[in-house]
Amino acid sequence: MREFGFEMALCARLEAGGRLVSRQLGASTRGRRVVDAVIVEPGPAFDERARLTSATIPAAAIDADVGPGRARFWKDCFDRDSIPPERAREVVERGVEIGFFERERRGGQTYLRQAARYPEEWFGRLIGVENKPDLDRPGDLRTQLRRDVSLAALDAVILATESYVTGAHRNRIPPEVGIWRVDADVEGGTVDREVVREPTPLPVEEPGLEIDERRPARTDVEPVTAAEKARLRRTIAEHAYGKGWRVAFPDCPHVVETAVAGVGGIPYCSRAGRIAGRVDPCSCTGDERGGDSHRSASIDLRGRRATHSPWVRDPEGAASEQAGLERFL
Repeated sequence: MREFGFEMALCARLEAGGRLVSRQLGASTRGRRVVDAVIVEPGPAFDERARLTSATIPAAAIDADVGPGRARFWKDCFDRDSIPPERAREVVERGVEIGFFERERRGGQTYLRQAARYPEEWFGRLIGVENKPDLDRPGDLRTQLRRDVSLAALDAVILATESYVTGAHRNRIPPEVGIWRVDADVEGGTVDREVVREPTPLPVEEPGLEIDERRPARTDVEPVTAAEKARLRRTIAEHAYGKGWRVAFPDCPHVVETAVAGVGGIPYCSRAGRIAGRVDPCSCTGDERGGDSHRSASIDLRGRRATHSPWVRDPEGAASEQAGLERFL
């Protein structure tokens, strides 16, 4: 199976267990590492976070000096040395749009307060999954996994593969990384998973090392403080909450919805006989496309996610349409 289809099928299987799952998330402080899939385990304050908004809350909005009490002048809420005014305005608008900020007008000036206090303990463990169906074509797998283990921003890291895992494969993979052998049958709608090796818990509360670049005789690393890691973990969790793992259906008459492990919202190309999305499109020509775009648009991907995962689609704290229009007053 192609890596994209393997990844989508595995995400469906994981979500079938009621997990919060997302894919293709940045997981480094230098922006060089993207993890294939992340599982977010709910923390004690998960329900409080779910009531705020269904979207990702920007890190700059969470870090802004805005509380749920007395409203403050918006420019005083941001560190002007680190966030330029243009960026601060974007954060304000996005925060109001998703219902995280409440905005007041006083004498033509904007004042902000949080709709509710941000619950820092809303997520628990973060588990990263690196998908590599064919271990005989590993690419940069060893370096990628070593980066994850060295930084230790994720509580655990797991390699998922379709290949039979030999002793040689194990020796090339950091011992802290768990291994799953996955058999995905998309047409049959099943994904079987065998735990070959359990992952070792990583020290997420301690400082880590970011591997920046590896060369034959040298590895460049940068220290990452525990506080930087905590902020990165929160960012990963927030992106996972807002993004999920599903993709928009390609505009092709041969693409239909399929389900894996009882979880729907997956685009399947009946002509090619595989999962297909915009990042891994069908092989149809331009003349064959555009036959039934309304059908694809009618598939409620957000509804599928709300049905199977703890993500809340329309929370109590989400901004109403009227509140969103307030920016124009």
